[in-house]
Amino acid sequence: MQVTLQTLIGGLSLGAVYALVAMGFSLVYRTMGLVNFAHGNVVTIGAYVASTFYMSAKLPFALAMVVAIVVTGLVGFVIEFVLRPLENKDFDLMLIGTIGFGIVLDALAIIIWGATGRAVPSPVPAAPIDLFGLRIRTYDLVVLAIAAAAMLMLMLFLQRTKRGAAMQAVAMDHEAATAVGIHVGRSNSIAFVIGAGLAALAGGLVGPMLYVSPTMGGALGIKGFAGAILGGFGSIPGAIVGGLAIGVLDAFAAGHFQGYSELVTFLVFTAVIMVRPTGLFGERTVNRA
Repeated sequence: MQVTLQTLIGGLSLGAVYALVAMGFSLVYRTMGLVNFAHGNVVTIGAYVASTFYMSAKLPFALAMVVAIVVTGLVGFVIEFVLRPLENKDFDLMLIGTIGFGIVLDALAIIIWGATGRAVPSPVPAAPIDLFGLRIRTYDLVVLAIAAAAMLMLMLFLQRTKRGAAMQAVAMDHEAATAVGIHVGRSNSIAFVIGAGLAALAGGLVGPMLYVSPTMGGALGIKGFAGAILGGFGSIPGAIVGGLAIGVLDAFAAGHFQGYSELVTFLVFTAVIMVRPTGLFGERTVNRA
């Protein structure tokens, strides 16, 4: 029982990272109907920027995370700004353009930081905490707390602010939102910026848990993408639940199947999607027809 609970907490902490990535995917998709295939690569940039300012510039970990969020937010803005002219001309080209940006970001990461990667030390004491007989890594609790705060802030932004309400309207109907004076392009930019910021937060948080390398974004991107689909692509609550579920499933599969953990994870994922193709919460997106 104790091992099961410890595995559950470890899975939730990694699942929280997947959930942040999934939220970035879903936010852009629900606003624009676009899958941003560069999202995983933005995670890599965020992880490298956070680790650089934390380890090399000796900034506090929290401040390094803020810098990474700002930098990747600018990256997200540039991606949307460059691709915006394609939105009303050829949406498929816009989709392909995100793949191109992903390749460029991967190349930039290798040019700037090299191809070897780095290990990031934990910003909190490494000694585990004894909680009701469980030995829990302190950093796991930090990740869960930060991720939960980010999820809550995004939900409050979308539901309690005028800009969030405007983005919700754009997600429901572009034409109707334009008719009532909402700037659709601005909402799309904000969706990309917030999505990129969530990617940076995920990358920065996962740095002390995994090895930061140019390929890390691919693995995290796939798991986050799977979490978004599992929860219902375009649904923010679905992205949270889906990401957490993928993390927990991954943790238990690693404990029981070791080298076949990812195979087991995606077999279960495939089985769920076959039963419920729209995901647990149902797909939400704009109508691109």
